[in-house]
Amino acid sequence: MSVETQKETLGFQTEVKQLLNLMIHSLYSNKEIFLRELISNASDATDKLRFEALAKPELLEGGAALKIRISFDKEAKTVTLEDNGIGMSREDAITHLGTIAKSGTADFLQHLSGDQKKDSHLIGQFGVGFYSAFIVADKVDVFSRRAGLAASEGVHWASKGEGEFEIATVDKAERGTRIVLHLKKGEEEFADGWRLRNIIKKYSDHIALPIELPKEQHGEDKPAPSETETEWETVNRASALWTRPRTEVKDEEYQEFYKHVAHDFDNPLAWSHNKVEGKLEYTSLLYVPGRAPFDLYQRDASKGLKLYVQRVFIMDQADEFLPLYLRFIKGVVDSNDLSLNISREILQKDPVIDSMKSALTKRVLDMLEKLAKNDPEQYKAFWKNFGQVLKEGPAEDFANKEKIAGLLRFASTSSDAGEQSVALADYIGRMKEGQDKIYYLSGESYAQVKNSPHLEVFRKKGIEVLLLTDRIDEWLMSYLTEFDGKHFVDVARGDLDLGKLDSEEDKQAQEEVAKAKEGLAERLKTALGEQVAQVRVSHRLTDSPAILAIGEQDLGLQMRQILEASGQKVPESKPIFEFNPNHPLIEKLDAEPDEERFADLSHILFDQAALAAGDSLKDPAAYVQRLNKLLVELSA
Repeated sequence: MSVETQKETLGFQTEVKQLLNLMIHSLYSNKEIFLRELISNASDATDKLRFEALAKPELLEGGAALKIRISFDKEAKTVTLEDNGIGMSREDAITHLGTIAKSGTADFLQHLSGDQKKDSHLIGQFGVGFYSAFIVADKVDVFSRRAGLAASEGVHWASKGEGEFEIATVDKAERGTRIVLHLKKGEEEFADGWRLRNIIKKYSDHIALPIELPKEQHGEDKPAPSETETEWETVNRASALWTRPRTEVKDEEYQEFYKHVAHDFDNPLAWSHNKVEGKLEYTSLLYVPGRAPFDLYQRDASKGLKLYVQRVFIMDQADEFLPLYLRFIKGVVDSNDLSLNISREILQKDPVIDSMKSALTKRVLDMLEKLAKNDPEQYKAFWKNFGQVLKEGPAEDFANKEKIAGLLRFASTSSDAGEQSVALADYIGRMKEGQDKIYYLSGESYAQVKNSPHLEVFRKKGIEVLLLTDRIDEWLMSYLTEFDGKHFVDVARGDLDLGKLDSEEDKQAQEEVAKAKEGLAERLKTALGEQVAQVRVSHRLTDSPAILAIGEQDLGLQMRQILEASGQKVPESKPIFEFNPNHPLIEKLDAEPDEERFADLSHILFDQAALAAGDSLKDPAAYVQRLNKLLVELSA
């Protein structure tokens, strides 16, 4: 190595300083994980070289076999990991090793709790595995040269993990990266061939290129000290895991491969390994993660599967193979039908991709169905993390709408504490005799909808109602109109018709009461004026005096609030005022001769109904004045 030039000392990005502090204080409960992370990075570097070399074969610089080599020096207390992948330029080293080049860094920092176990999961989610080297090392040297650059344009990056790093230009004959870990006191166990072999077999056996260690000989076979030529041996299986038959792959291997492709530290909830032969030939290995990334709700965030063509890595996040509502799925797809020089632009237009996308989407939905059926507790964990994203599905994927609907989970009047655990199939299985509709009510919170006056008649008749409280729900229901031949009905919308659940006697009685109270309805409409579209007798109420119903074609309150919050113009609509003719307040109101007092009481009832529906009052001061006036009269 020649003398270093252009040497300078730079400070880490603030976020990296905090991250290093966590690492250095043994953030990971399992220290050996550092080797898995560095091997995973080296594997990615060789994948990137293969891809770039498709267009520029000269980057291979002679075509030496791609590999990762790990060596150690017990006396110097060092572990060295070297790859002949794409390598880094000086600018690359500053960017990739001095900053966290990933969206959501601010979220990451906000979520740090100080709890080492919890924080370690955050580290995994943010894919910052290089810094795990500082768990076992008090100094890290990185020597690298990007493929295609001159030997004189190598770079030496060094840091003790204390807030700054040194970077210098050096000569490096071979492309790729060499990382030298200077082990901390007490971490000498890692400068041992047997220990390193075990770690590689445990975490990195699936890596699809050779991981070599110096061959160690013992006893009489041990060579003399003068024999300095190192003999290397491959210690991993060195074949792409997805190319092996499913019967030959252990669960532990699938789990470790997931951690490699997803940069996650937890096991996946489920996976599906499938080889397709016939008109199309491809292999897929798809995973359902155990936790959601921070950028899950950023629809333009990076996502997608690792794409290989004939075992050659093509791109890291190919998002054309799955619809957006399945953006949380991780994994690999390896095709024999695509061209090696495929690009993102070509992917978007290739009919082969459409066929693969359709098949892979169904495979994911089948995997989720199987998880829900065979392991409800795991599916509950999945729903908690990804349920709201899955709810985007019916609007985006008409072909699979029924299948997606079967995977949705809701709270209902039969479930406890607002837990979203009710499947639509379960709801239909519990439907009352004569019931042919699925009833639901949406609102801002579980407490609000559970106690809504709109549910009174359903409680009385023992009819289950789905309670929808996610902000996406009302939008979802505009696309999800039926399931298994049963139509959805919003119990707060239009003129409630319970069909066969109401007897002929009930219907006749309702008509008679409505006719008898026509005069009161007209008085109320006069008093409330332009605030309401209509006033009528309610068939929904048993205990409350009045409610506000939504017009059949009008926007619901939840959707209206979302659109208004986003600055969009919302079409004007007026609620329908329904009153309970049997309630004592309504009976007194009907008997009130003073029209001014009648109007005040009518407005108080209207405002109370608006509050019960979760709406805000248009004129809170007027409501308070009327209420105070009434209280004074009552106390006089």
